[in-house]
Amino acid sequence: MKKNWLLLPKKLRQVIAFSVGSFLVILGLALVVLPGPFTMPLVIAGLVVLALEFAWAERLLIKAKHHANKIVPKKYKK
Repeated sequence: MKKNWLLLPKKLRQVIAFSVGSFLVILGLALVVLPGPFTMPLVIAGLVVLALEFAWAERLLIKAKHHANKIVPKKYKK
């Protein structure tokens, strides 16, 4: 699948990644105020999609993972 992804023109990959990633991030942030689970996983999933094509999203993803690791109790970490 990654091979097919790389066959697409760069601009098209960026538009697809931006659209899907932004949708997931916005949906995750909307669930903060709306009733629903999976707030942080949606935001992180959106950042993962964005990080496929954008360096700024990769930096945000690293920061988000760092902050998420602070929240998770140590007894759940392996």
